[in-house]
Amino acid sequence: MANLKFMQPQEVEVLMILPSIRRELAIEMKKLGLEQKKIADILGVTEAAISQYIKSKRANKVEFSEKAKEVIRESAKKIKNQKIMLSETQNLLKIMHDLGITCKIHKDISNISDKCVVCKSLKEKGWRSK
Repeated sequence: MANLKFMQPQEVEVLMILPSIRRELAIEMKKLGLEQKKIADILGVTEAAISQYIKSKRANKVEFSEKAKEVIRESAKKIKNQKIMLSETQNLLKIMHDLGITCKIHKDISNISDKCVVCKSLKEKGWRSK
C-alpha cells in the first residue's frame, strides 16, 4: 500500500476514487435491472464485490456530490460491455478530477498543502482536460 501521507494524485484515483466509481456504477446498474453476475462481468470484479458495493460495505470512504452521481448514472446507462466500461471509467476519472474531487481527497488524506497547484498546473499545460 502506498504511503498515505505522500501520495500522487493518480494513487488517490486508483486507491480511493476508482473503487468508489465502481460502487456507484454497480448500484446504478442494479437499479437498471442488471443481474449481479452481469454487473460483475462488465466491471471485471467478483459477484461478492458487487454485493459489497451494493450494500456499501466496500469502497465506502468517498461520497460523491449529486453532480458526480448524476454523471455516473448517465455512464451506467451507456455501459453494455467491458470496452464501453473502460472508456466510461476513464471519462469519469477525468470528470472527477475536473470537479476537484481528486484534489480534495488528495489534500484530505495526504500531507499536501492547501496551496497545492499541481492539478491546476497540469491542466494549464494541457496535460489534463480543460
